[in-house]
Amino acid sequence: MNETKTNVQSNIPVLDRWNLEIIGIVLVVLFFLVAPFFIYPVFLMKAMSYAILGMSVNLLLGYVGLLSFGHAAFFGLSAYMFGHFAKEMDFGVALSMLIAVSGGTLLGVLFAMIAVRRIEFYFAMITLALAQLVYFFCVQAEFTGGDDGLQGIPRGEILGFSLLENSHLYGFVLLMFLFCLLFVFRIINSPFGEMLKAIRENPERVTSLGCSPRTYKFIAFVLSAFLASIGGALKALVFQIAALPDVHWLMSGDGVLMALVGGIGTLIGPIVGALFIVWAQDGLAEIGMSVVVMQGLLFMATVLLFRKGIVGELGRLKKYFR
Repeated sequence: MNETKTNVQSNIPVLDRWNLEIIGIVLVVLFFLVAPFFIYPVFLMKAMSYAILGMSVNLLLGYVGLLSFGHAAFFGLSAYMFGHFAKEMDFGVALSMLIAVSGGTLLGVLFAMIAVRRIEFYFAMITLALAQLVYFFCVQAEFTGGDDGLQGIPRGEILGFSLLENSHLYGFVLLMFLFCLLFVFRIINSPFGEMLKAIRENPERVTSLGCSPRTYKFIAFVLSAFLASIGGALKALVFQIAALPDVHWLMSGDGVLMALVGGIGTLIGPIVGALFIVWAQDGLAEIGMSVVVMQGLLFMATVLLFRKGIVGELGRLKKYFR
């Protein structure tokens, strides 16, 4: 009897977390369904593509404890590949996106084979170095267009719907965004996700149980690269351009900042962070203020004042008033 009672009580926090995450998903869906009537749709589509990048970074940072500065490589290369196959090869949106995401994911496999052998600071520096190799490749490669970028990427159509129509394009981006959100939700609430959290907390104990932390890190890294590749392809589709800033290390920094500001280790934190960062970037660009300076100040404020991020701090307030 006491054992049964203990098991029920131990499941309460898990059920509470599930309920909060499901409520968060519903609120996100409602927001992006209603928001186009009040907010410029291109802004929202940019935020969604960046939020996918933030979710990919958060999957590693928040649930495995690995800080990556290399996700711009997957994001940017996928954007370039999508643009090249859609424009130069005329493969269409669906096939071009499939090839681009596959290419970014395969690059993630190569990165993971090298990076997961190290931890903490060394892992971050290796991912940064590998990403810079990809950046300089894109600088030199002919198909990227160099400093001019790959411009005029056609939107085409998918499943008979013309993506030249903003409403159709928004619907497609929203569907891809929701797929990524539910994909992450499934990962973190699966036995695999629980193992990732265990590795984050105590990798030595996981090893003592007969499991290989490196294998789980490898899979998590590849899944993270898969998500970042989707975000890059969507960004190229929306803006019809792939350029060097997409593959620059500052894009990786943006992904980390989105996760930190929104709340690492939370499902919707990167989405909140992406909305805030994109809004701040666009607003500061209008008044002529340096975006990089703002991001540096925001990073300092997050680390020093509210380390749990926006969503994390709201969760702490909920526990305080319970």
